[in-house]
Amino acid sequence: MKWFLCGRVAACLVAICWALVFSTGFAAEPNATANWPQFRGPHSTGVGASDQLPDRWSATENVEWKTDLPGLGWSSPIVLGNRIFVTTVVNTGETPEAKKGLYFKGEQREPPQTVHLWKVMCLDLTTGKILWEQTAHEGRPSTTLHIKNTYASETPVTDGKRVYAYFGNLGVFCYDLDGHLAWSKLLEPHATRAGWGTAASPVLFQDRLYLVNDNEESSYLLALDAATGQEIWRKSRDESSNWATPFVWQNELRTEIVTAGTNRVRSYDLAGNVLWELGGMSVITIGTPFADGGLLYVGSGYVLDLKRPLFAIRPGGSGDISVGKETGDKKSVAWHQPLVAPYNPSVLVYQGRLYILYDRGLFACLNSQTGEIIYDRQRIPNGKAFTASPWASGGKVFCLNEYGETFVFAAGDEFSHLHTNTLADDDMCMATPALVGDRLLIRTSARLYSIKRK
Repeated sequence: MKWFLCGRVAACLVAICWALVFSTGFAAEPNATANWPQFRGPHSTGVGASDQLPDRWSATENVEWKTDLPGLGWSSPIVLGNRIFVTTVVNTGETPEAKKGLYFKGEQREPPQTVHLWKVMCLDLTTGKILWEQTAHEGRPSTTLHIKNTYASETPVTDGKRVYAYFGNLGVFCYDLDGHLAWSKLLEPHATRAGWGTAASPVLFQDRLYLVNDNEESSYLLALDAATGQEIWRKSRDESSNWATPFVWQNELRTEIVTAGTNRVRSYDLAGNVLWELGGMSVITIGTPFADGGLLYVGSGYVLDLKRPLFAIRPGGSGDISVGKETGDKKSVAWHQPLVAPYNPSVLVYQGRLYILYDRGLFACLNSQTGEIIYDRQRIPNGKAFTASPWASGGKVFCLNEYGETFVFAAGDEFSHLHTNTLADDDMCMATPALVGDRLLIRTSARLYSIKRK
């Protein structure tokens, strides 16, 4: 696709191309090398399609451009053609500064009294120039946050015709590619565990937008018409607060909406009916489910819980497929490990191996098909405080910590740390990067970097 075509001709070609992709759902399409349309990419796996992605950079080395962003947000950037979309929220008053690193006691007991601006921004992929910026909402927040969370932690999603920005306790705002508001839908705010706020990103399939809001009052899975924002159905969930993005699993048998939760991992059909459920998770679930090699991977590993399970699930399950149940489908769980799941980062499957990045600077590797441990928790040299999910390309695995340090490992059966890339001192990093073509997009607390080999 020649993205340098201009005006309505380019927009028309983009719409036609993506309409073809989304007629079956982009989760099944393997050729989206020029796009990164949702959290962790086209397949929710965090694996780059190009071997030309950079593996070395600093605050200046291999930096194609960097653009300061207003406000604060931990949403990941998404990419469609030559356009980057990102969300942020600007506090017109004073924003409390979060410390880097792992710590407890970050709760804020009252919502801020200052006016905030919820924004959706579009940048040029090749230059970093801001093409348009829209204020979706202006007002005072109605709910609190953990000091390390933001009011823009949900990653937007695009279907090639529109971009959908979801702000958890506010609502959904849909724009066309030129920044014109197509529709908006305000959603009721709900209290979250300890007032930590929200973070689960939306997903698209065909003509529907799916949202999960697990909270302390009234958890639900919601399906909206992508063209109009009209509510199609809403299903109540027996869950308290979780932060896991749902996953549309297109397997050889059917299409499922998989949601990770504390009480149950649940799979729904496209009408919102439960297909199967799985118990045994830890008390907080954050990692995003995804599929690779015919298996679905889902787990949770809250650091203070004795249960930190990771499951690999075959297609076709029904009813209660929990491990150890006297009834239910015993063949659905291909394997499980009871104590290996990480807390914040999602796991990564790459070249037949499953990599686990732990918040406190440990790294492990399993056989993705059998669950056999290839190497157990290894200490990352000088590594600490990991929140963003790892990614892979070109035979390497990358792990970004909150201090702006990316630790690069050789993919394989040996624990092999190759080198470390470091950004500027004022770059706090909690957002998972985007991988598009030969560019790596890293969002920090201050700016957005485009990293590209020179």
